[in-house]
Amino acid sequence: MKKSILAIAFIALTAISCKTEKKKAETSEEVKDVKKVENVINSYKANIAESVINWKGTKPTGAHNGDVKLASGILDLENGALKAGEFTIDMKTINCLDLEAGKGKEDLEDHLKAGDFFDIEKFPTAKFVIANSEMKDGKLHVTGNLTIKDITKSITIPAEVSETDGVVSFKSDTFGVDRTEFGVTYKSKKIDAALKDKFINDIMEMSFDVKAKK
Repeated sequence: MKKSILAIAFIALTAISCKTEKKKAETSEEVKDVKKVENVINSYKANIAESVINWKGTKPTGAHNGDVKLASGILDLENGALKAGEFTIDMKTINCLDLEAGKGKEDLEDHLKAGDFFDIEKFPTAKFVIANSEMKDGKLHVTGNLTIKDITKSITIPAEVSETDGVVSFKSDTFGVDRTEFGVTYKSKKIDAALKDKFINDIMEMSFDVKAKK
């Protein structure tokens, strides 16, 4: 009976692990040949008040989620097709949504902004620059350079781009990035195996939800 329970637990953990891996965006070297926004005047500027990057971090004992605002953003479309774009992320706006003010919210946000994690005093912004996009299996796949803590990696993420009444929506699927590849190594079991069950998962989930207009 004990063996059966252990086997079921192992299968469950394996399934969870595989599910997480499927969400991970494969990273590669920075794309050097990036299309720039050619006509800034006719491009779509991100509405900062309505645009966010959602995030989620997990550990064996639970999870936290929240969002981060954009400092600026621009998208270049041609006949409805995404041609170029760039988002600058304001890391000072890291916001936790699952904790209440006075009940751990400020402590977590301050810790995420500190040197253990994103060190916003030294790295106040992050960035995502679109390099190219293509339709694959009926889905738009956007490749771009993601920069966190001055480390840049190329990632490819599924996304949807639509335009309604002059407003462009850029919305990605939820994807995962390995935070350690961007210099965020606090309580990573990959770095310190002695953490046992007190580690924080390396895979950080993210998604873009950007609204823009001319």
